Amino acid sequence: MTGRAPLRHAAAGTGIAILAVLVLAADQFAKLLAIRNLPLEEPVHVIGDFLILYLIRNAGAAFSLGEDVTWIFTIALALVAIVIGWLAATRVRSRLWMVVLGLLLGGVLGNLADRLFREPAFGAGHVVDFISTPWMMPAIYNVADIFIVTMMISVALLVFFGVHLDGTRERRGGAAQPVAVAPESAAPVETAAVSDAVAPVETAAPADPADPAKD
Repeated sequence: MTGRAPLRHAAAGTGIAILAVLVLAADQFAKLLAIRNLPLEEPVHVIGDFLILYLIRNAGAAFSLGEDVTWIFTIALALVAIVIGWLAATRVRSRLWMVVLGLLLGGVLGNLADRLFREPAFGAGHVVDFISTPWMMPAIYNVADIFIVTMMISVALLVFFGVHLDGTRERRGGAAQPVAVAPESAAPVETAAVSDAVAPVETAAPADPADPAKD
């Protein structure tokens, strides 16, 4: 069966951009709803302790680490976004990598937008977090964080299984195997027909014995 050809760089870049914009829009819309409808730092139990909405403004990273160096996280997010953009424009041809990097970029841009444009200052804004699942982790997070974490796991899986950015796959022996190229089937070889039976060879009938000579 013939596989699909790798994407062109332009197509991969466009796909990554579309996915990133969709995730960015979903993240910012969810944060807008949270700010308008949730009380600040008061738990709202949606499904008992399984899902709690708890609105905070986070100056640091996960678990509120690094609150005094917010600008470092802004720079780190910007660098990640630049690297993904460069890969999208020059290296990515795999559909799997296009999806993973597009969703990851969207998550990165969601939190980067908070760092750049939210209070208290440009580049040092606080990220809006509002989702709490204490049974899974003690941190409070947002939609962008979900995409960042899950897509980073996906990146690790793609690397582990040897899927390259250009659409090739690593064989167990170490050689890269194109995922979209299928071997052409060999044309059947025609053979000459062989007769099943050999024609019998006709032999002359033996002559009758001569009559005895008469005296």
